[in-house]
Amino acid sequence: MRDISLVIRRVWKSAIMLSALSVLIVFSTKAQDVAEGRTIFKEKCTSCHALDRDMTGPALQPIVASTSEEFLLKWINNAPAMVASGDKQAIEASKWNANAEMTAFPNLTPDQIKSILAYVKAGEPKKAGEAVGATATDEVSNFSIAGVIAIIIISIIVLVVLAKAIKMLERLILQKQGIEVVEPEKVSLTQGIGGLFKNKKFIFFFILCLVAALGSYGWMGMWNTGVHTGYQPVQPIKFSHELHAGVNQIDCQYCHSGAFKSKNASIPSLNVCMNCHKQVQGRDNHDGNISPEIQKIYNAMGYDADKMTYDKTKEKPVEWVRVHNLPDFAYFNHSQHVVVAEDAIRKEKGLKPNEPVCFACHGPVDTMEEIYQYSPLTMKWCIECHKSTELDVKDNAFYTKIIEAHEKIKNGEKITPAALGGLECGKCHY
Repeated sequence: MRDISLVIRRVWKSAIMLSALSVLIVFSTKAQDVAEGRTIFKEKCTSCHALDRDMTGPALQPIVASTSEEFLLKWINNAPAMVASGDKQAIEASKWNANAEMTAFPNLTPDQIKSILAYVKAGEPKKAGEAVGATATDEVSNFSIAGVIAIIIISIIVLVVLAKAIKMLERLILQKQGIEVVEPEKVSLTQGIGGLFKNKKFIFFFILCLVAALGSYGWMGMWNTGVHTGYQPVQPIKFSHELHAGVNQIDCQYCHSGAFKSKNASIPSLNVCMNCHKQVQGRDNHDGNISPEIQKIYNAMGYDADKMTYDKTKEKPVEWVRVHNLPDFAYFNHSQHVVVAEDAIRKEKGLKPNEPVCFACHGPVDTMEEIYQYSPLTMKWCIECHKSTELDVKDNAFYTKIIEAHEKIKNGEKITPAALGGLECGKCHY
């Protein structure tokens, strides 16, 4: 009997360790998978797919919920090859949009694809205004949280049952030895819970679970500090990118000309807005009155729409709220990416010919009623793009100069910093 008691005690300790490990695994692994899947999805999938609505491709959440993981792993990895092989399910899937072929992603590992599927199932975190900067907790799905709670409850039940079994076995041993056993008095639920918290082993288990849960929550919180994916501040004028860039097909460069020729994309001046809005006043939707948002432009410029005159004494700047904000120590040059690396970025992100290269980082701006930060803009996110993007240096003036400089070095010729971009203003004046 004593051997049985010792076995049960060992099982009890194992249950404590198993529960603690389960809490850690569910919190950290699940959250990490969803976070990684979200990053990969934003980089490679959003040009054609959305979670809950049809685009070039179908809405993904219903598809993932109703399709086997085995098929999805193969389909995402190399859909064209599956169709070419005559796979019936693949052929049927390709008919959803006969004009757009599913892109192959042979570089994605099975674990990365599983992370994407985990993100699709979990859904998108709330945007700023609902939960600004709360991506860490949102990425832990409701399922994982319920799983942790269930594990803790089951562990407590197991511990209680084992404790009673141990006491029962101890009483049997004492009775076998002829020792009289006094039955304990019945206690109330409150007394029972109070007694439970007097048990050192239970307190150790409880504190271990609490530390694991708070540690995981804190770690994810710190890991996402400064990451503002989904940040969507309220702007002084409700400018709709969906209307201008989507419906009216206005090129990004028309307003953000700096993105193609300088470090900063630049905020367009109100004069650019007035090129159209002197005539376009939105009166049809406001009972013959000027649209309130367009009137804000007029007020900022001191413009009288009836007299078509400007009053400089009434001018006041529009205080736009910055959405995409990199740390001061991070140097990013828009023209370097938009012009020099345009073809490479288009290929890596799978952008269509009619889609601006801006979509690679800023997302499908032409569908955003109000602009928000689409990508995480973290160092890891940038590094992963730099590691996977394949450069085409042929007929590229920027890389041609570098290659020429390297050839001179190989031949032992004189080389100066100027040949390697040392005369660029940004090298010194930052």
